This record gives sequence, structure tokens and C-alpha cells, in this order.
Amino acid sequence: MPEDQLRLVEKERDTADAQSLAVEQKRLDLCRLQGIGGAASAILARDFCAIILVAAPPRIVSGPDAERLYSVTVTKCQGISKAGNSWARRILIEIAWLWLKYQPQTTLARWYTQRTKGQGARIRRIMPIALARKLAVALWRYVETGVLPEGARLSAKAT
Repeated sequence: MPEDQLRLVEKERDTADAQSLAVEQKRLDLCRLQGIGGAASAILARDFCAIILVAAPPRIVSGPDAERLYSVTVTKCQGISKAGNSWARRILIEIAWLWLKYQPQTTLARWYTQRTKGQGARIRRIMPIALARKLAVALWRYVETGVLPEGARLSAKAT
């Protein structure tokens, strides 16, 4: 019974997505990039706003450093927002790993490689999240404006 309900909810979700031309176009655009598949692109196309704080002012910081940061001109980036869909955040981190494998020539992949070269385990644990955040911004820009991330390749089936 629960499996039937799950299938019904997934079918309704897919139908709603198909009816939204904007979401469908974003999904198709993401699928064109090498290393990003259909399931991941569907999740990201629906939940981009929930996984990254793109439109917010960069000085918005929560926590103990907030007052200190607001009193000076320091900008601190907090990474991927934990608001919204946790599954979408996990998918974005998986896409970051796939990006390193399938898009190693991109500026983002070279940035990651440079930052992690010779670093310890702690930095190697943190940096995929930083890459995922930067990648989310680049992918958001791509689906909104059509500007490919620097050095990115389209998949062979897209040509």
C-alpha cells in the first residue's frame, strides 16, 4: 500500500513538472551538460531555489559572527543553505563529484584541484561542499541565461 501511494505521488509530481514549461526547459538544459543525468537534473530544476541562496545579499550571515560582520565591510559566504530539500543538496554534492570526473577541464574543477592539492583530510571533506555551492551558482546562471560554466562541455547526445 505505501509503495502504491509513493508511486502515485511521484506520478503527480512528474505530471506537475511536465506541465511547467520553465522547469522542463531547465531540466533539459541541465541534461545537456556532460556528467549530469536525468534524475539529478529533474531534482535540481525543481529545487534550485531551496539549495542555494542566490538572490540574497552577500552580507547576510547568521550566527555569532553576524554582528561583527555587519559592523565592517567583510563578506562571509556560508556555503549551501540548509533550508529546503535535503535530497537536492545531496544530489548537488554528488553532481560536484561527477563534475570533477566528467568536466575536469573546467575552471571550477581546476579551482578544486588547486585548493585540495597537498591538503589534509579535513580540507578534502570540506571542499566538495564548497565546489557544490560554486557549481550551483554556475548551473543556476546556465539555466537562467544560457551561459555555460567556463570550460564546460555538452554531452555527446546533446549535439
